[in-house]
Amino acid sequence: IYTLSLHDALPISGRHYAGIAHLLRAIIRGIVEEFASDRIWEEIPIALIDVETTGRDASKDRVVEVGIAVGRGGVVIARYNWLINPGMPIPAEVTAIHKISDDHVKDSPRFETIAHEIAAALEGCIPAAYNAAFDRAFIAGEFGRCEPRSSLAPALRRDVEWLDPLVWAREIQREEKSKALGEVAERLGVKLENAHRASDDAEAALMVLYSLAKDGRIPKTYGAFLQEQRRLGLAQQDERRFWKN
Repeated sequence: IYTLSLHDALPISGRHYAGIAHLLRAIIRGIVEEFASDRIWEEIPIALIDVETTGRDASKDRVVEVGIAVGRGGVVIARYNWLINPGMPIPAEVTAIHKISDDHVKDSPRFETIAHEIAAALEGCIPAAYNAAFDRAFIAGEFGRCEPRSSLAPALRRDVEWLDPLVWAREIQREEKSKALGEVAERLGVKLENAHRASDDAEAALMVLYSLAKDGRIPKTYGAFLQEQRRLGLAQQDERRFWKN
């Protein structure tokens, strides 16, 4: 979404004014400012983040595992994983999902101890997550409890929009009932051996994103990708509200 419309940037001839091309790039909402909006997004490093937690409420629940898969050009170029002591019991019903128990994390570091490592892994990358609002809320909550941070990693900036493969799966696989990561991955031929473990989910979600990108409905440039994702996300929210009413 532009705050200055493309129409306003064109003279009657239909040609761009040479002096404002940089302004058009700069005012696309949500982009990581280090990367030009007209770059091919698949050529930019992407950090796909997945968290496992003690529950679903980011205001009170805590992270027990963080996985990050960094990709560029359609392949994984780095993998990271941290088990974290949440400082609170992990409910049995949650352990049943991700298989992480109190015993697994009792000797693991607290989040604030390894926050700098996580921030370093996110530096220089476009952030992404499957169902991004969930993971982003927990990452923001955990970093918010730490000492004031100096990291400017894009994932930690409030004005940066995360890529979200789920939005695209809901559009491209619209006729399929389930949009759970495991189901979407299976339909695309993406391997996911240990579902609900952070590093496995992160890598699978990243490869799902790259696989979905073969569909012509996904824009190739970074700025256009974000704009279309935002449009689809809002339309999907409206559709869900309609069916709930």
